[in-house]
Order: sequence, then structure tokens, then C-alpha cells
Amino acid sequence: MCHESYAMCHRSLPVRRNVGHKLALNCHKLQESLLSSASGYSNYRGILNWCVIMLVLSNARLFLENLLKYGILVDPIQVISLFLKDPYRWPAACLVIASNIFIMIALYTERRLSVGAIGENVGIIIHSINLSTVLFFPVATLLMVNSVTPVGGVLALAVYTILFLKLYSYKDVNKWCREIQHAKALSMSRSFSSASRSQVHYPGNLTHRDMYYFVFAPTLCYELNFPRSPRIRKRFLLRRLFEMLFFMQLLVGLIQQWMVPTIQNSMKPFQDMDYSRMIERLLKLAVPNHFIWLIFFYWFFHSSLNFVAELMQFGDREFYRDWWNSETITYFWQNWNIPVHKWCLRHFYKPMLKRGMSKWVGQTAVFLISAFFHEYLVSVPLKMFRLWAFMGMMAQLPLAWLVGRVFQGNYGNAAVWISLIIGQPIAVLMYVHDYYVLHYGGEEPAAPVLLS
Repeated sequence: MCHESYAMCHRSLPVRRNVGHKLALNCHKLQESLLSSASGYSNYRGILNWCVIMLVLSNARLFLENLLKYGILVDPIQVISLFLKDPYRWPAACLVIASNIFIMIALYTERRLSVGAIGENVGIIIHSINLSTVLFFPVATLLMVNSVTPVGGVLALAVYTILFLKLYSYKDVNKWCREIQHAKALSMSRSFSSASRSQVHYPGNLTHRDMYYFVFAPTLCYELNFPRSPRIRKRFLLRRLFEMLFFMQLLVGLIQQWMVPTIQNSMKPFQDMDYSRMIERLLKLAVPNHFIWLIFFYWFFHSSLNFVAELMQFGDREFYRDWWNSETITYFWQNWNIPVHKWCLRHFYKPMLKRGMSKWVGQTAVFLISAFFHEYLVSVPLKMFRLWAFMGMMAQLPLAWLVGRVFQGNYGNAAVWISLIIGQPIAVLMYVHDYYVLHYGGEEPAAPVLLS
């Protein structure tokens, strides 16, 4: 048996050698290189990690260079001066508190309309006056009161802008409820996510509790019954609170340490009209400005809005979509700020289409109202009207047309990112330059005046 098995082993060896030679002869096959688009390869995790490491190292070098050149510029006392010129006078806070007057006017107007005490036409007039006052009362106050700082003015106007959009939605939805009620429908409501909660029907929603829940809820669109989460998740709430506090400190530190010196050093090239230096300053400002914008997005749209939503058990947490994958300018504006997008779609764009207007006219009108509010939030607190923000927003229309037709896929995504990275610092430099010229006659101040 042993001899037979030994002989069999030896007889099999040439076969194995033949197979080995055959494999060695056929070591190639039809295939594409991994970096070719035709290969279908998509696992670039290592390259992504390399990009992140290079980004961290390059920014660490810039940060170290900044510290060596300017020293530590972060000043907590200066942060307080952003909001208050006089510690005994709080005009921006008083302006925010006064907004309760307009909330009550909207609520009691709807109550009177619900019982037929006033007609629809009278209600429209009252709401129109109330909404107009919401927009122009803070403007008049900020222009007349000199003790309001630019940052305090921006915050106060942001509150009134949000309130305007909320009260407009509140007016519209209650009007729709009356129309349905007159058509003998029982209710217009959405069920809660929890079956144990009862639904609210018109006019049972016209209460102080309902009104103030909507005012503080992280949405601009009113409903009688918002989707509600079953409980408050304490760990989730604490994580969001920690993120809010951490990123707020990081934002303030980066602005004081990195952005303010860059802006101040950009004034002389603008005064001398040195175009090469202006472009160099613009590109240098683009990095910290974009970094700060990304941090602000996460701080506000993820950390802050989720914190408020969790605290109020507000169930709809879609505050943003995947705008970072945008291949067109239009897709970016539709997905980076979902609360505003929903409001524009529900209360502005669709009503215009129902009146027979074209989609192009509706889109142009949406960009027009957005441009107005961008300029409103910048020019009024700075007390100068230059229309840079307005023109920047309206320039999105031809840019959207160009990107949508010339660039496709990844090239379109790159075009969107370039517009975000370069476009914002241009507007920042325009406003800062005009502010310096208006208040200091073109002389560069020794301190960051926009933050004092």
C-alpha cells in the first residue's frame, strides 16, 4: 500500500506543475485602472482620510502662524460688548420682549374671526398692519436708538424676521381652517405621533398655550397638531447642549483670533485698489470664513434646533437635507435650510402657481424675498444700505442657470462648493470696507470696530 501511494503521489506531480505553468501564463485580464471612472470603484475612504489629515495639518500651520504673528486675541470682555454698549441699557432685549404685543394681536384677531365678530376683509387689514409693523417697527427703533450694537441689532431683527414668517403662516392656516369649516368639513388636523394624545380642532387651537408653543417650536409653518415625540431623551438633550456651548465658544474664538485680523489687513489693498493683493486677501479670508460658516451650520441647524425640538417634544427633525451633495445651485437652496424652504413652498411659491404664474416667475419671486431679508438683516444693524447681500442673492439666479446647464455631476458639485467658499467672503469684505469708509473715513481703526 505504501509503495502504491508513493507512486501515485509521484505520478500527480507533473499534473500540478502543468497547472502552475498554466496559471503563470494567464496572469492578465480585461480591466480598468481603479481611478478610472469606467472601473466602477468607489471605496476612496483612505484618500478621504488623507484629505482630512492634510486639511488639519494645513489649518494647524495657519493657526500657529496666526498665534506667532498676533498673539492671543480672544477676549471674553469684548464678547459682552458685542451685545451691550451700556450695561444698564438693554435695547435689543427690550425690542425682543416687545414682540409679544404682535403675537397677542395675531391671536386675538384670529379669535374674533373664528366667532364672526369681524369680517374676513377686516381681519386681512388687521393682519397686514400687524405684519408690516413687525417688519418696520424694529427698523425704526434700531435707526433711532444709538445704543444698539450691530450684533444686538442682527439678533433682534432675526427674531422679528422669524416672528413675521410664523405669524404669516399662523394667519394662513387659520384662514384655511375657516374655509374648510364653511365647507362643512369637520377639521383640518394631523394626528400626533402618540395615540394617547387627542387631536386639536379649529377653533380650539386659538389658545395662548398653542400660540406660544408654535412661537418657540423650531418651525416656521403652523399646524393645528404637530407631530410629537413620545418622551424627552435626556442624554440626547445633554449632548446637544454640550455641542451648543462648545461650538459657540469655538465660533467666537475663531472670529476674534483668525477672521478679524484677516479682515483688518484687507482694508489697505481695497483702499489702494491693488487688485492682486485684493485677490490674495479674498482667498486668505475664504478659508476661515467658510470654516466658520460650516461650524455655524452644525451649531444652529443640528445642535440648537435639535435641542429645542427635544425639549419641546417636537417630532419633525428634518432641518436640513444633503445639501453637501448638491450638483446645482437650486438643489442647494432647496435643501440647506428646510424650515425656510417649507415656508416658501407652502405660503409663497404654491399660492403663486395657483394664481396662474409660471414656475420661473415663482422661483424669481422666492429669490427676491430671500434677497430682501438677507439685506434687511445686514444693512439695518450696520445702518448703511449698500445692497451687496441683495445683489448676491439675486446673482444666484443666473448662477443657477449656468451651473445647471454647463456643469454636471461632480463638476456641478464642485461649482456649488466654489460659489459658497468664494461668494461669502466677497460680501463680507464689501460690507466691512464700506463700514470703515463710512465711520472712519477710510482710516483703518486700531480695534475691530464691527465687534465693538
